[in-house]
Amino acid sequence: MTPIETETDLERGLAALVRIDPRLASFAETLAPLPLRRRPADFAGLAHIVTGQLLSIASASAIFARLEQRVVPLDPSGLARVSDEELLALGMSRAKTATLRAMAKACEEGLDPARLASRPAEEAHAALCRIKGIGRWSADIFLLFCAGHPDVFPSSDLALQVAAADIFKLDARPSVKEMDRIAGDWAPWRAVAARLLWAHYRKMKQGKDVLPL
Repeated sequence: MTPIETETDLERGLAALVRIDPRLASFAETLAPLPLRRRPADFAGLAHIVTGQLLSIASASAIFARLEQRVVPLDPSGLARVSDEELLALGMSRAKTATLRAMAKACEEGLDPARLASRPAEEAHAALCRIKGIGRWSADIFLLFCAGHPDVFPSSDLALQVAAADIFKLDARPSVKEMDRIAGDWAPWRAVAARLLWAHYRKMKQGKDVLPL
């Protein structure tokens, strides 16, 4: 399938998703248009995702802005000119600093995020998860927002779990395994379903900018 590159692609995907699962029709009607939220499929795009792990949108944005200002260009060569102490002073944790270093090493050894974005999702996901510090959530978010893969679903995302529990009136927030099963029905438009559930979660939080978690 072609990547989700534009709002038109997203609208087409949402229409297809509703045909697959009519239970989502009323949510699609009230929540559309969904945010595209695309970012470049490059080192900086992946660094932005790593920066945002387990942080609020506001905190992550502030730290990443400082990172972009200090590391110029924000790529392996620019990162090599900045010490760990400087990165820590910007607000990066030691774990995230180590992940950025591991990303840079992987790129120096031949990993190309832009080329990876054009590969099948499973192949790209496996390559990303081989980088120390990059787990399933980070790889899923890169493939969804940077590569535009239409059939990726970050089942470990808390906001998606909370939204699914509310939409389907579940007694408890579904586990990752349960979310995988639920999202399986939405193939090949799981990335559109993720955007829809994030939009619903944002509505639950009265418009607070909360995606992704």
